[in-house]
Amino acid sequence: MSERATAGEIVAAIAAGTTTARAVTEAALARIAALDPRLGAFTDVTAARARARAEAIDTGKAPRGALTGVPFAVKNLFDIAGLPTRAGSAINRAHPPAMADATLITRMEAAGAVLVGALNMGEYAYDFTGENAHDGPSRNPHDLSRMSGGSSGGSGAAVAARLVPIALGSDTNGSIRVPSSFCGVFGLKPTYGRLSRAGSFPFVASLDHLGPFARSVGDLALAYDAMQGPDDHDPACTARPAEPVAALLQAGAEGLRIGIAGGYFRANAGLDAIAAVETVAMALRPARNVELPEAARARAAAYIITTTEGAALHLDRLRERAGDFDPDVRDRLIAGAMLPAPFAARAQKFRRWYRAQVLRLFDTVDAIIAPATPCVAPKLGAKTLTIDGREVPLRPNIGIYTQPISFIGLPVVAVPLARPGGLPIAVQIITPPWREDLGLRIAHALESRGVVAAPTPPAPF
Repeated sequence: MSERATAGEIVAAIAAGTTTARAVTEAALARIAALDPRLGAFTDVTAARARARAEAIDTGKAPRGALTGVPFAVKNLFDIAGLPTRAGSAINRAHPPAMADATLITRMEAAGAVLVGALNMGEYAYDFTGENAHDGPSRNPHDLSRMSGGSSGGSGAAVAARLVPIALGSDTNGSIRVPSSFCGVFGLKPTYGRLSRAGSFPFVASLDHLGPFARSVGDLALAYDAMQGPDDHDPACTARPAEPVAALLQAGAEGLRIGIAGGYFRANAGLDAIAAVETVAMALRPARNVELPEAARARAAAYIITTTEGAALHLDRLRERAGDFDPDVRDRLIAGAMLPAPFAARAQKFRRWYRAQVLRLFDTVDAIIAPATPCVAPKLGAKTLTIDGREVPLRPNIGIYTQPISFIGLPVVAVPLARPGGLPIAVQIITPPWREDLGLRIAHALESRGVVAAPTPPAPF
């Protein structure tokens, strides 16, 4: 069937007998082989495994479910049995192969999905660009000279280019939402602790989230539902039972109170980002302006926690194999190792205060909308970014709108704007803890009205 088919359409076609899991898998593998050499989204293609799984589905030897026969791929920090878990690094690829799959891969397969490979990413997930010093960049399907975003750049690019309907990534400071914005796809960063991280290579334990990318809200919800549930192998994973959302999407946004993040979230935005938020706000009227208190300090505190926790994780590698790191990543980790301990303690104290202040906003609104990125995808190799008339370093400033949110673990749906003739850009829909359903309902309402959509890249993608 067509590469334009959604996950839901693939499942329906297999159930109706108009196609097979093997046929869908072969088509995905052929498309990856034909197009990925230009795109750089994949680092590993698990063709033999995918074919065996598809055959098992077709012959009744593997489970069927909400994702029967749907190809998917994962950021290469997920454990895949039989492959070293690269985490985008040169160092990790010499590690022994993983003995078992990550929990979320297991759950996707239990729902009938078919794993077709591992995806390119920024080294050790410390990246917003999608440029990898060892594997090359994952390129933006809308313009191959531009960034896919990071650190889940391969995930965003693979879904945008229709190589797979669904991909999994991670988000510590914005690494799902930034590629969603640059590549023009839907992304979900769930509540901290909602989805298990067991079997994934960590970056910052107190900030790391895992989540899905898709080209439709319905597919995003199907993947999210398949992966929910407690997991004793991740101490941060919630004991809350699964709370499926796919059946709730039709409830829409009617009656929900919408806030528009102002202040910090507008002062630093480019014209494309401002226009995107205004478009979504107009569609969700009435909406009111809200201020996230001390958002700039939240971003600074998130940066301190990121670099100090990340440095602690990699300290032995920095001592023994500093030359094998991407220099940009290495230097930021070394800087984190040199920060005085009281800085991190103060950042954590501020974090608790800031979370309490933001949660109070949800007494008066059900969701808050904000830019996902300050701009559209920059050119590969760019080192600076112009924000509010000032030229600033690019890498640390792409995530200025995502860091103050992931810092306190709130769920966010990134929704891409349909912008004919222009590069994609996304808006964040931020909701209270454990209320992913609200964000996905709003996203589905916007999608149904044509306000947001995953734009089609130019040929050949």
